[in-house]
Amino acid sequence: MTTYILRRFVNYAILTAFATVFVYIAASLFFYPRKRYLGRNPPIPESTQDAILSGYGINDKDPVLLRAWWWFERIITEPFPEKLGQDLTGNWVIQEMGTRAGVSLRLLVLGSLIAAVLGVVLGVWGAVRQYKASDQIVSYASFVLISTPTFVGGVVLMILATELNNLLGFQAIRFTGSYTPGFTGWEKWWDYGVHLLLPTIALALFGAAGYSRYQRSIMLDVLGSDYIRTARAKGATRSRALVKHGVRVALIPMSTYFAYNFGTLVSGSAFLEIVFSWRGMGQYGIQAVQQSDVNALAGTVCFTAILLLISSTLSEVLYAALDPRVRV
Repeated sequence: MTTYILRRFVNYAILTAFATVFVYIAASLFFYPRKRYLGRNPPIPESTQDAILSGYGINDKDPVLLRAWWWFERIITEPFPEKLGQDLTGNWVIQEMGTRAGVSLRLLVLGSLIAAVLGVVLGVWGAVRQYKASDQIVSYASFVLISTPTFVGGVVLMILATELNNLLGFQAIRFTGSYTPGFTGWEKWWDYGVHLLLPTIALALFGAAGYSRYQRSIMLDVLGSDYIRTARAKGATRSRALVKHGVRVALIPMSTYFAYNFGTLVSGSAFLEIVFSWRGMGQYGIQAVQQSDVNALAGTVCFTAILLLISSTLSEVLYAALDPRVRV
């Protein structure tokens, strides 16, 4: 099993490197960072623009493949903070990633875990109680969430939190930014949790909606399988047959779905970071697109690809744990 997981990890690592390089080349082709200096009064000389852009390694007058080679060479030869170059604000991309990654991971890790567990539980519950009132309620709620943009859900939660704060007469739920400056000790961690509440609820609900639909469909196929009937015929209770034989088998394809759905959660968290004013990697990536910042976008895609690499590897571990054929 170890060889299988290592082989898959190497494959995902190669795909991560290719994705980052491809995005850098694509951004170099379609972005126009020179627009940042157009329309200035007094105008900036073109030679000065060339010097600035060449310093960042994104001068559009240089061939794209040459710029990509310089960028790749910098990754190999430069010291660690300088490997991905500077963004258009003059900050090293890796240092920005180090500052913002922790902000995004607080949201992504907790939100994705809650979404996966809640979605699986609701999917199994809906399959076991097919067409009952509880199944219908979960189904309708899931379809509403799936068809609703993530940022709309964030705004709705902010409105509800504001109404609750007004009703209580004090700010029980704070949702602007990832923390409130000035707190120390336990108050600081409590403040982190309060700011994390709404975006985590939004991310978990939207993620769980997709998981529940997929899990329900798989579980319905499992419930009609011969081995469930055989287990019941041998004297196993209904709950034991469902948990030991049904849920375990139904979780095998869910382990693969988790890796791909995590990419959706990453993109959803980017919009939530904008809505809730979090200085995370999602906000950094959206700003990079708006400002035609090639190096910043490459760093954002590298961060996202690494997260997908980790989630894909974890899904392979879970797949191997659930399916004995893989271990053999």
